[in-house]
Amino acid sequence: MSESSVVQVFTDGACLGNPGPGGWAALLRYGAAEKVISGAEAETTNNRMELMGAIAALEALTRSCAVRITTDSQYVKQGMQQWLARWQANGWRTADNKPVKNQDLWQRLAVAVARHRVEWFWTRGHSGHPDNERVDRAARLAAEQQQKREA
Repeated sequence: MSESSVVQVFTDGACLGNPGPGGWAALLRYGAAEKVISGAEAETTNNRMELMGAIAALEALTRSCAVRITTDSQYVKQGMQQWLARWQANGWRTADNKPVKNQDLWQRLAVAVARHRVEWFWTRGHSGHPDNERVDRAARLAAEQQQKREA
């Protein structure tokens, strides 16, 4: 698969307090075309916002395609690459038989991923990666706007 046939996605989540007002953002890039999407929730957690960035990006794609998702969340990356299949097989229970946290979003992400050919990549947050910094700013702005709406 050629580099030009892949949708590059960069995602991030932010939370002002944990829980608290939160925001998520995703940058979608296909060739020279780019689109940034974002959203917010009133009372949420950072992990939920990290998941929402990936979910929203995949749900925004109108047809099945190859996707490379870069996230600064080990929770999201490891969840998709290491934990999801086991959770599903165990009836959404963890290895120590506790309910999976954020099951609703993991299920939604699993459905969104199934439509595409997805590769997962991790980058350290706040390390100068330009696209990660860009979605970090957008997610934080969404969280701040949510906080203002609540005030």
